[in-house]
Amino acid sequence: MQDQYDCLVIGGGPGGCTTASLVAEAGHSTLLVEREKVPRFHVGESLMPETYWTLQRLGVLEKMTSHHFVKKFSVAFVSSTGAESNPFFFKEHDPRESSQTWQVERAEFDKMLFDNAAEKGADCFDETRVLDVLFAGDRAVGAKLQKRGEEPQDVRANVVVDATGQQALLANRLGLKVDSPGLKKVAIWGYYRNATRDPGEHGGATIIMHTSEKKSWFWYIPLKDGITSIGVVGDRDYLLKDRGTPEDIFEDELVKCPALVDRLMNAELTGEFRVAKEFSYTTTQHAGDGWVLVGDAWGFIDPVYSSGVYFALKSGEHAADAIIEGLQAGDTSAAQLSRWLDDFHAGTKWIRKLVDVYYTNEFSFGRFMKAHPEHRGNLTDLLIGRIFYDDAGKIFEDLDPVLEVARKRRTDSSVSS
Repeated sequence: MQDQYDCLVIGGGPGGCTTASLVAEAGHSTLLVEREKVPRFHVGESLMPETYWTLQRLGVLEKMTSHHFVKKFSVAFVSSTGAESNPFFFKEHDPRESSQTWQVERAEFDKMLFDNAAEKGADCFDETRVLDVLFAGDRAVGAKLQKRGEEPQDVRANVVVDATGQQALLANRLGLKVDSPGLKKVAIWGYYRNATRDPGEHGGATIIMHTSEKKSWFWYIPLKDGITSIGVVGDRDYLLKDRGTPEDIFEDELVKCPALVDRLMNAELTGEFRVAKEFSYTTTQHAGDGWVLVGDAWGFIDPVYSSGVYFALKSGEHAADAIIEGLQAGDTSAAQLSRWLDDFHAGTKWIRKLVDVYYTNEFSFGRFMKAHPEHRGNLTDLLIGRIFYDDAGKIFEDLDPVLEVARKRRTDSSVSS
């Protein structure tokens, strides 16, 4: 490990690996450090189809297609009444190769990206802790690092990239992290062997299932070797307050989701349940002089539409472009490092709005789509992650007024009760 780099990337997930790969490939000295030993476990296995373009730019598509990751061709939704939507087959909307994506074991996927950064020329070290981010005034100038079993070392850098995920190292240090109001959710999940899958291409689909009371929902993500990732998400107070163990809570919610019960009739849990709390948040500033946030360190919306890895890859790509341009021009100011953020926010806001729709229990997406079939293509665009164009939010011209009526109905009901 050198004492000086053009770019220091903290965090070896998809966002950090993308930034490190592209900056190193452009010929700039780059250091990528990861706190844990690689490969390491991580949740968030379902990819959006639009990840294709960043994976192509990184040069890992051949590795993805030759791997044994489950292929994902579609998504489906199950309502609180147990009615399952017709599958959204991505290729019906766009028949290109990019419309097929993957369900990935994150340990293997993230290691692939970590190794790719090394192949592109980055110095990559796992089991390396960041003891402190170094500042000169308001400018980030490096970090104090400690590799396992070694003495701490100050490493200077022209740009520091925070890709520490929900640890959100810089955002927490600088007081930039804000929990999203209304999205104080909890997830409880585990891995099942031999859960029932649909036949054919839809067998690799992500399925989102509401419970009967619409107070929680389940994700169903098929992985390789007959393993399926299954989790329940709900408001923190609803899921955790006086409810017992994670196993108890999961089982209590499961009986409210007959569609999932049917799929688990011959399945067995392969390990313990895991819990993640209050994972939805934003940051009030995303870049500064000498530093920039990418991936979950930038913010995390909600797992319902599987946007996390896509946003990590895309933000890592955009940040890399700004860093490369800045290093070439000798400008690593906040203005330069944040030049991509307005367009990024303009696209990601549509997924945030779609999340709000899902959590408006008085609203029926099925009824809306029957009334407005002309928006099916636009909705599919949102589900695949095609959000960075002018008319990406066109569906909301008709959707917002219907949502307002639904929310007013909820308010009136609360007042009357």
